[in-house]
Amino acid sequence: MALKENDLKWFRPMWRRVAVAVFLALWLGWELLFTQDMFWAVLVGAALAYVGWNFFYRFPKEENENEQVPPPRPADEQERQDP
Repeated sequence: MALKENDLKWFRPMWRRVAVAVFLALWLGWELLFTQDMFWAVLVGAALAYVGWNFFYRFPKEENENEQVPPPRPADEQERQDP
């Protein structure tokens, strides 16, 4: 399942994606070590797998809209050297 455009904008900063993943990892650890409730452990583990796949593996690379690429110079200017 792909993320929607609003989700992509909100999760664009890396710290938000990492915060969600850390929260889910801590919750999974709590479920496995202390409560030992397998239903919630499987549910949180599936959510953590979803977050890992969509937030870190398939998340689109950041596009720099402000960065401008200068136009290429003609070949005769590139070879010429001014004193």
